[in-house]
Amino acid sequence: MTAVSVKKTFIPTLLLGLFISLLTFQSCKKKHSEIADTLFKKTQNEAFKDIDPDTLAATLKKEITDQKLQIANVQVIDTFFKANDYQPALVMNHLFNGDLDALPEYFDKAGEHGLDKKPYHANEIRELIAKFRTKSGIKTTDEAYHDLAKLELITASSIIKYANALQYGVINPRKIYSRYFMATKRPDSISMKKVLEVSNFRAYLDSIQPKAPQYLALQKAFLNGVTLDGLSKEESRRYFLVNLERLRWRNKPYEPKYVIVNVPDYKLDVIENGKSVLNMKVCVGQGRNMDNHSTLVSYADSDRYDKPFPRETPLLNSVIHSVDVNPTWNIPRSIATKEIIIEAAEDPYYLSNKNIDVYKNGVKVADPETIDWSIITKDNLEYDFKQRPGEYNSLGKIKFLFKNKSSVYLHDTPVKSAFRKAMRAVSHGCVRLGDPQGLAKSLFGEGEDFDTIAKDMGEDNPDPTNIPLPKKTPIYITYITCWADDNGTLQYRQDVYGLDIVLYSRLKTLMGGI
Repeated sequence: MTAVSVKKTFIPTLLLGLFISLLTFQSCKKKHSEIADTLFKKTQNEAFKDIDPDTLAATLKKEITDQKLQIANVQVIDTFFKANDYQPALVMNHLFNGDLDALPEYFDKAGEHGLDKKPYHANEIRELIAKFRTKSGIKTTDEAYHDLAKLELITASSIIKYANALQYGVINPRKIYSRYFMATKRPDSISMKKVLEVSNFRAYLDSIQPKAPQYLALQKAFLNGVTLDGLSKEESRRYFLVNLERLRWRNKPYEPKYVIVNVPDYKLDVIENGKSVLNMKVCVGQGRNMDNHSTLVSYADSDRYDKPFPRETPLLNSVIHSVDVNPTWNIPRSIATKEIIIEAAEDPYYLSNKNIDVYKNGVKVADPETIDWSIITKDNLEYDFKQRPGEYNSLGKIKFLFKNKSSVYLHDTPVKSAFRKAMRAVSHGCVRLGDPQGLAKSLFGEGEDFDTIAKDMGEDNPDPTNIPLPKKTPIYITYITCWADDNGTLQYRQDVYGLDIVLYSRLKTLMGGI
């Protein structure tokens, strides 16, 4: 191509680009002038006639900068504003059709959810709306810039915070609990952006009000000042508050069939299509507050922070994938140092009587009774311990396996007496089952696999057998201290791990006292 032809091609292209840019600029200017025209037309206030889009954008940017430390989710909000050329899209889309009035109406009702309404600035929004509705409410153009920017920013910030609180809770449980391993959905930039893009605030706010029966039951009790049997009115109120927050967390089962263990209730349920098809007592890990010394109205400052007792059962969700029938127990080092070597030092026949084999560097020790266990400590322990299947095996006749970071599982136990007690926080962290064979039948169903399980569980000292579950079943280990039972009667349980206190103290801090 010659230089002349390049030049001929370049000039029309340049002119076309300039033409398009001019059209875009004029289009923006037209759009921006329509904002001023609309504001004047709707308010008949002269202060809006000379609104300049560039000055309006600069004012909104400054408002964001000035309020950055007080605004949550500022990056999401700024991205939304930038996409709208820093013009008041929320105000223009929702003010003059009355839709913006829904915000203070709903924010005023935040207390019905046990939430503080102050973070949502209901009165401030209402006052700003009133200034736009009154012909002389805004005196000058400078005031118009400021109030437009302020109303736009406070609207964006407040509706996101309110939507997040109702749909996800105000606390992220992962940030306050040390042994919380439940998949819990939290708000992200995409979900928050969608909040700002809704076309009808009132319809949207209606749609996000929690409607789960358990939530409504506790909310009703909270609003009506119900007092739980055996508790003061104030402690009852706090029980409702912390459990309403838990119910807002997005960590609930969604599968048609699952296993759920509620630690404070010491119960396991198999839920199928929304109903319990199997219920049994369980024993869970020992907790820091088993004597109920600390309550929601009487606790020390140190109780405000999650400091788990070493044997507390973790909160988690996973999938049961198989069972070990007549399992071998690989004894954890923590138990070996605190219990096994101490017992062996006191009784040289303890290990053989309990069917416990000793290993060193992976090789079985032929005669562990010759070891002087009295000089063995956690610092010089170089042995591993395994308990063979049998009547003394601490895992009983069966254990249910699921992946988790804490190496816990559901299992049988030879010690049945604990199931007769009300306080069943007695294990090292795993969950002991009151009816293990019943759970196996519920998960496997009738058939060859269950027949094998039942047969092997009935035999003395058989070989260990691993049987995969044909249909893997979700499991949730959770912590709920107050709920309505199937008859609608409110139930509550002792805060055996002190997790209510940790949550309440954080809620109290965030809300400035509740």
